[in-house]
Amino acid sequence: MKTSRLTAAIICLAAIFGGRATAQEASLDTLLSHIRELSSSKYEGRLSGTDEFLMAADYVTEALERYGVKPYNGDWAQYFETECNKIENCTFNSYVNANDTRQVYVLGRDFCCAGMTGRGYADAPVVFCGYGIDNGAFNEYANVDAKGKIVMVLSGVPSFLPSAVTDKYVQIRDKARVARAHGACGLVVINMSPTCSPYEVQGTVYNGALPHLATFPVIQPTRDCGDRLLQNETMTLEEAVRKIDDTHQPQSFHIRKKFEIDVNAKYHPAALTTNVVGIYPGSDPKMANEYVVVGASLDHVGMQGTTCLFPGADDNASGVAALLETARMLQYSEDQPSRSIVFVLFAAGEQQHLGSQIFVSNFTPLKRIEAFVNVASVGCGDSIAVMGNKRYPQLWSVAKRVDTTYCSGDVAIGIKTLPKGDAVAFDHVGIPSITITNYKGKRHNHVPSDIVENIDRRYIVKATQLLFETVLDLSFGEYQGRSNASKRVKFE
Repeated sequence: MKTSRLTAAIICLAAIFGGRATAQEASLDTLLSHIRELSSSKYEGRLSGTDEFLMAADYVTEALERYGVKPYNGDWAQYFETECNKIENCTFNSYVNANDTRQVYVLGRDFCCAGMTGRGYADAPVVFCGYGIDNGAFNEYANVDAKGKIVMVLSGVPSFLPSAVTDKYVQIRDKARVARAHGACGLVVINMSPTCSPYEVQGTVYNGALPHLATFPVIQPTRDCGDRLLQNETMTLEEAVRKIDDTHQPQSFHIRKKFEIDVNAKYHPAALTTNVVGIYPGSDPKMANEYVVVGASLDHVGMQGTTCLFPGADDNASGVAALLETARMLQYSEDQPSRSIVFVLFAAGEQQHLGSQIFVSNFTPLKRIEAFVNVASVGCGDSIAVMGNKRYPQLWSVAKRVDTTYCSGDVAIGIKTLPKGDAVAFDHVGIPSITITNYKGKRHNHVPSDIVENIDRRYIVKATQLLFETVLDLSFGEYQGRSNASKRVKFE
């Protein structure tokens, strides 16, 4: 097919002004197809360490292979072990007297389990213990008896206490250890997260440091459910929170209701999971052994029982789709990368980004990585943000320049941020790192409504176009990341 005069003119102008022309555009249909597949019930929320996650890993491997990406060093899989807790079922009821009809709460609507809940059954009286803190002058267990009872607490920590105190009580496992030490037989943690709707359950995986409390059940009601649980009690939920904040004093009390909790969870301390690692070889023999790494977390927070699915369409099927679409666009791009592009789908991102740590620890030519570009949750929000500009302004400026030249100029500006998420592992070894994500996009974070229908069609395309153009630009050799990295870390 002959090149049109207009196209020829564009290419000519691009050459004159030092730019490049690209005919590649991100396909909304392809992006949505990947997101719809990965967020379907088939993969049960892509919990690392499960067979369903490995199925998702197979899916992205096949897609990368179709798009011309090759297995890195002959093997797509980078296996490692991680904690995995598959929650088979859970019931939660409340009652006042044994002969009364029990109030039955619905898994996935009124409550869900903590990601690392123990298995077990508890049918007992209940004591409300504020934020679950037992520390010197602020002891929320001091005036109540928790022995043999189910303890109910608020998520998070009070803002008026110093971090030296509250850091020990931030995670659910921290609160559970304290409750069990006081003789409790179970824990109910009301989700007070300001980023989550009061009417939606919010899933988690990481709940704090080991050890695992294998026979101590922990559930998380919504804020709305918490309101109902404290109706007709000494204080309502709102009153209890307000009084703690106003008086800076514990407001613990026994409640009239009893709770019945039954959790069936299968915990594996060292379940097998895998990163998926592929390479798109650079076209310049002199630069092909230099790398630009593109990464996205593949896992999410799983499924509980048969009704409580956390699809993870935005988090992070959207980022995975953007990465896969970047690979597809590279295959058909007139401008081919000079440096090699390494594509990594990380496992265990929900477990303190363990997969990216494993990758960094095992990628032998680490000192040849010029830049890492992370893509995370690009399907919601009100604009595109590139995080990491405070640490790596030169790398951030590449994304900004590319956005202005080839995309729509939607990169958020003036947000001084350090590397986030999977980029942190790369930053720790001095590799310039940025994260492409959405600004103010937490509406569906870890909740059942994170479905493909709620993906913003405009921003998923814009973010993908930005990712593709940035990665391609970084591959040409003008950007030199190693000179910057050498100032922060000395490679062996």
